[in-house]
Amino acid sequence: MGHRLKISIALTILCISAISLYLTVEHQKRRKRRASKTPCYLSSEFKPQSSFKRLLADNSCSPFKHFKPSHHCTNEQSSNLHPYEGEIMKLLKNPRIDYRIFDQKSMTGMNNSHVWVASESQLRELVDVLSEEKCFAVDTEQHSLRSFLGFTALLQISTQKEDYLVDTIALHDFIPMLQSVFSDPNVVKVFHGADNDVLWLQRDFHIYVVNLFDTAKACEALSKPQKSLAYLLQTYCGVMTNKLLQREDWRQRPLPEEMVEYARVDAHYLLYIARCLIKELEAKDEEFLSEASRRSNATCLQLYFKESDAFPGESVASSIISRYLNGQGVASSNVSGAQFQNHIRILCAWRDLMARVHDESLRYVLSDQAIISLAEKRPLSETEIYTTISAADEDNGSLESPSPVIRSHLEDVYCLLEGEGNSADDILQMLLHKHLGPNGSCSLSAYNYNMLSVSNLKFANGSFSMQNGVRSGKQATRKASRELFVQKFSCKAPVYHNCRIYASDGRLLCYCDHKKLEWYLSRNLAKLMDDNPLAIILLFEPKGRPEDEDNDFYVQSKRNMCVSCGESNHYLRYRIIPSCYRMHFPEHLKSHRSHDIVLLCVDCHEVAHAAAEKYKRQVATEFGIPLYVRKVMDSGKLQPTKTYELQEHQEAGVSPSQLRTAAMALLRHGPRMPFKRHEELMEVVRMYYGGREISHEDLEAALLVGMSPHRRRKYEKKRGASNKNSSASKVLKMNAINMLEPINPYSSETSRCGGSLDAKDQTSYEQLVYKPETSVKTPSISSAIDIREDGFATDSTPMTLDVSGISDVKDVMLLDTENIHSSQNPLKATAGSKCKSKLSLLGHGPHGKEVVDYLLTNSGEDGIHLFCQRWRQVFVDALHPRHLPAGWDVKHSGRRMFGEFSVYNHAKACDSDTIHV
Repeated sequence: MGHRLKISIALTILCISAISLYLTVEHQKRRKRRASKTPCYLSSEFKPQSSFKRLLADNSCSPFKHFKPSHHCTNEQSSNLHPYEGEIMKLLKNPRIDYRIFDQKSMTGMNNSHVWVASESQLRELVDVLSEEKCFAVDTEQHSLRSFLGFTALLQISTQKEDYLVDTIALHDFIPMLQSVFSDPNVVKVFHGADNDVLWLQRDFHIYVVNLFDTAKACEALSKPQKSLAYLLQTYCGVMTNKLLQREDWRQRPLPEEMVEYARVDAHYLLYIARCLIKELEAKDEEFLSEASRRSNATCLQLYFKESDAFPGESVASSIISRYLNGQGVASSNVSGAQFQNHIRILCAWRDLMARVHDESLRYVLSDQAIISLAEKRPLSETEIYTTISAADEDNGSLESPSPVIRSHLEDVYCLLEGEGNSADDILQMLLHKHLGPNGSCSLSAYNYNMLSVSNLKFANGSFSMQNGVRSGKQATRKASRELFVQKFSCKAPVYHNCRIYASDGRLLCYCDHKKLEWYLSRNLAKLMDDNPLAIILLFEPKGRPEDEDNDFYVQSKRNMCVSCGESNHYLRYRIIPSCYRMHFPEHLKSHRSHDIVLLCVDCHEVAHAAAEKYKRQVATEFGIPLYVRKVMDSGKLQPTKTYELQEHQEAGVSPSQLRTAAMALLRHGPRMPFKRHEELMEVVRMYYGGREISHEDLEAALLVGMSPHRRRKYEKKRGASNKNSSASKVLKMNAINMLEPINPYSSETSRCGGSLDAKDQTSYEQLVYKPETSVKTPSISSAIDIREDGFATDSTPMTLDVSGISDVKDVMLLDTENIHSSQNPLKATAGSKCKSKLSLLGHGPHGKEVVDYLLTNSGEDGIHLFCQRWRQVFVDALHPRHLPAGWDVKHSGRRMFGEFSVYNHAKACDSDTIHV
């Protein structure tokens, strides 16, 4: 027995030893595999930008720092202000440019010689030459595929006597020598389509353009059928160019001859083209030339900034999810799940991180199609990941797939897809230190160094935060509360996608979002023109053009940032013209007009809102129109009881909020209430109905009268479908439909701000009646209100009341509650009732309606324009915004026309309109 026990113990020890040995060997194998992992591809590949020593914009999330001229106060000068704003504003207000200098520019063909500037001494000579010129032409060539932010690969400058091709790769650290020439207001710089060029020069070299003449802006002022440089070259110079060369790799050295020729052409003929356009502008009117100059120099005011998300890749992820969930290329039903969307976000975040670390573009690292496929299929091995990416990119033959980034870091993708239960923040933080840490697999560079060194950068709560020591509990609580507020109310996705819409002749019409592009494409009204950035060209002639009066704003790209302080991590929309007024504007003054809708951060939004509310009170005082409807009462035929009489101290009508509270309490707890309290609340409801006895249906109707539209919808949903035909639901549907425009005390007896309803469609009405001092005036309409022995009024006869202790001006909203029950189909409501359905008796809607009606009646649309300008000035005075889009103007009054495909087509609206104003 003892012998067997010894054998058993020996076997057990042997088994344990074998298992331990096996696990040790496997662990060592795994360590060897990790140690012998594929090195980062950059260790064997040289990128031209790696030699740049003076880098102004790295790939970290730190904000871009703008140049501060020595003549400015560096202590007070904000990095968010344009360093040459004063010089540019002088040119905008008082152009003193002598365009006769262009008279000397003649049509000259290109010879075979040009100057390739590739040394510091040559660059100094070029600066001396340009300093003696009165004007010169400029163009740039960019490279963006193998760079996260992109960089200028070539700078073309032409004096027409000589063409200079500046190698901005070899001379990257010396190009700022050109700063003084480009910022000289006495030298005219000629560009074509300079919107991006001025930003790229700021980003790479701190070069700020002052005194610009943009031939594209001149084309807009002249209403040219096209404004592309290719069109101008062919029209004025008879030169054809191959625009496909623009997408070539401009990093290569030496440049092929055809690329050199293309680069020279773009700048060489610009001065002559500018001369031709200036002559045409002068021939039309001097104002046309001034307008072209103003538009050109307004472009110079743009400032470069680095796009940043609250969480890496969040805006791109939201865009991908939105596009694909709307039916673009997704066949699986699983794509709408939370897990799918989480994988999209984590893959986009990883792609963003890898692009920054390796200084590559997002599309070079991993395509959007590949991200969708990985999130949908969730491959279980590195081999399957490789295959999935290759299959997703099979239609994209221009790029290598999978990219070298993926091949070098394939295990990262596997870790992301497998990492169930792990925080995305933790995974990304781990990967960042894995690649850039002390023993990181990727080399540090000027582009990615600050990603580790900027103030203990970390991913916290889905956003970048700084760890600056311990804060008090009260401060931490306040900060957490604010973060929750921001998270709840700020925009969850980018507002501006900056997609472009071109007319059939190639002119830019506007910038828009993805949904607008999809709307045109789905109806075969346009065709895709470009996919990076997305652009379409319309297949029909649109109504209106960007060159129409005051429409510069709509042909400018917009930035997803607070227009006041520049905050880009969170923002929400702010309506400069309050909705209570704007919703009542004529359709052509509000639809598809985004000029007065801007982005503000939470703090700036609070300041602007406070200023707007203060100004609303001033408007109410100025027009004598109260901000709130203070009293409501039923306008149906009253049937008072013998015992009920209106006491002298009582006032007609009841507060809508008081009515709602009373009706709700009676419906919920009426039978259980003390008799005295029950009678008090019933008295409130009786005052609304003029003193007659109250039924259960009356309480339901009264409850809805005092509710806001949002509460009505919630109430109806809670009641369920079984009660949809109840009297209360009828009130819900008809309460706003049957409201007539309020009577304006400033209107004449024969010209009212309101209107009349078509009797064929509606039999009930509501009317706002003002009761100045001691009387309630009921204007006569097609069927007068019959108010009998209760002493209110009959046939518009005023009733005298004692209103001691009450304000001088009172307004009573008369609601026809009873007749609503027998009203005809509410679907026959007019177009005008759409905005009324949003009108709440508890808000500023009725006030806004009256103000707008008064303005239209007395001043027409000019009054609306002036009213809008006042609100814009309030906004500017409150915030002093520094980042408003180019073209935004307090005096903006751009016109809006609707094409035949628009839902706002005026002719269509008139066909169904039954309200006559």
